[in-house]
Amino acid sequence: MKLGTKLIHAGVSPDPSTGAIMTPIFQTSTYVQSAPGQHKGYEYARTQNPTRDALQDALAAIENGKHGISFGSGLAATDAVLKLLNPGDEVIASNDLYGGTYRIFTKIFERYGIKFHFIGMQDAENIRKYINANTKLIWIETPTNPLLNIIDIAASAKIAQEHNILLCVDNTFASPYLQNPLDLGAHIVVHSATKYLGGHSDVVHGAIIVKDEALAKQLYFIQNSCGAVPGPQDCFLVLRGLKTLHVRMQRHCENGVAIANFLRQHPKVDKVYWCGFEDHPNHHIAKQQMRGFGGMISFTLKDDSQEAAMKVLSGTHLFSLAESLGGVESLIGHPASMTHASIPREDRIANGLVDSLIRLSVGIEDVEDLIADLQKAIG
Repeated sequence: MKLGTKLIHAGVSPDPSTGAIMTPIFQTSTYVQSAPGQHKGYEYARTQNPTRDALQDALAAIENGKHGISFGSGLAATDAVLKLLNPGDEVIASNDLYGGTYRIFTKIFERYGIKFHFIGMQDAENIRKYINANTKLIWIETPTNPLLNIIDIAASAKIAQEHNILLCVDNTFASPYLQNPLDLGAHIVVHSATKYLGGHSDVVHGAIIVKDEALAKQLYFIQNSCGAVPGPQDCFLVLRGLKTLHVRMQRHCENGVAIANFLRQHPKVDKVYWCGFEDHPNHHIAKQQMRGFGGMISFTLKDDSQEAAMKVLSGTHLFSLAESLGGVESLIGHPASMTHASIPREDRIANGLVDSLIRLSVGIEDVEDLIADLQKAIG
């Protein structure tokens, strides 16, 4: 199936009891057994739920994997991946990544004896310098949050395979519509399905997709044992969101092109970070591994002050000032005080995440209205 068809049909089938075309919400905590150990494949809803099963099958299909594992949030999915490790293991991670990922790495898992190296990965060969006998995981985002840096997934996968290291790719910013890391050699894909997969700012959800059976068994065990599972209503909402991912992403991409070019031409705007520009670092890699460049854009002002940024942030009407991204409505945010506040300021500044940086999640409204909204706010 082509991707659009797959997004609508993968993992779901009419309900056998009623013929309902949409997967029912199985709002139950347990299942009746005819005798001890004799059941219809379901025992307890933390372990299995038919609505969640349908979503997990769909997630596996759209990322060209074999196993989808759903969680109560993107960070719960991240937590599960890190629980594959043991004290003394080391992780190499990109130095431009979601603040919540940085926080769980440094404030939670470092306490349990796992060591993290946060490095620049625009040249994937830089990863080799940090590999040692204890390295068990390479963690990358591409495009990164919020500077839209591009990391070569295939090159990173080659390095990981040479050293028998797991490669995990956070594919939240791109979504399966634009990029499929498993096809490029990654072992694990994670998503904050709260974002583009759900797509309507009405659900919190996380996902892991893998191909390897043994790895899947470990992750299912962690899912069940630690219990950070989503409820059936949340699974239903993500299933519904997947059905329109392709049409939404097409519009996100179209609007992203227009707004990125508008910002680059604006006399009060300094730098614009969008991986669709030909002079964006590693744009040639983005063209190879992505099918489009999305609607995530960050920019700074020539008046490089937090006060000027705050004026823009509080001056929009259609761009709502809020955390998160990937919904149908446009959002504007200030990474330094919002999504990345957990990263020490000196580390943020060193990696280019300055106090005046503004991040846009471009929605699917009429782009002329969005441009007019930004024009008014920027002045």
